[in-house]
Amino acid sequence: MALMNLGMFVFDLPTLTYNQLQRRSTWRHATSDRVGARPAGQFVGPGDDGITLTGMLAPIAFGDPGSLDELRRMADTGEAWPMLDGAGRNYGAFVITALDESQKSILDNGVPRISDFSVTLQRMDDPVLDADPTA
Repeated sequence: MALMNLGMFVFDLPTLTYNQLQRRSTWRHATSDRVGARPAGQFVGPGDDGITLTGMLAPIAFGDPGSLDELRRMADTGEAWPMLDGAGRNYGAFVITALDESQKSILDNGVPRISDFSVTLQRMDDPVLDADPTA
C-alpha cells in the first residue's frame, strides 16, 4: 500500500517515503473600512492550499536515489498532478513549487548515504478533480 500518490509518482518504501505531511489551508475575507466602526468583512472564497512533505532517502536501506530527480522532472512540466493518499482520499490537483535536498554521510565517490528532502506542493483548481461526484 502506498503512502501517497502524486500523479503516477508513488511515495512508498521502494521509491521515496516521507515522515511528515504539513498542510496549510487559507480562506479569503475582503474588508472595507467604515467610519466609527470596525471594517466590514465579506467571505470571498478559498485561498491557498499548500502541502509540504518532508522525509529521508537512504538508498542502502530504503528509497530510490532517482526518485528526487523524477520529482524534479515532474516539476519542470509545470503540470498539476492529482494527489491521493493510501486510503483513497483525493486532495485535489497540486503542482510542485519547491524541492529541497540536503545530502549527508557522503561516500568517497560523492554519493550520499542519506538525503533529507522537503517537497512543497500548491493546490490548483482542476474542474475534473474538484467536481462533486454527488451532484
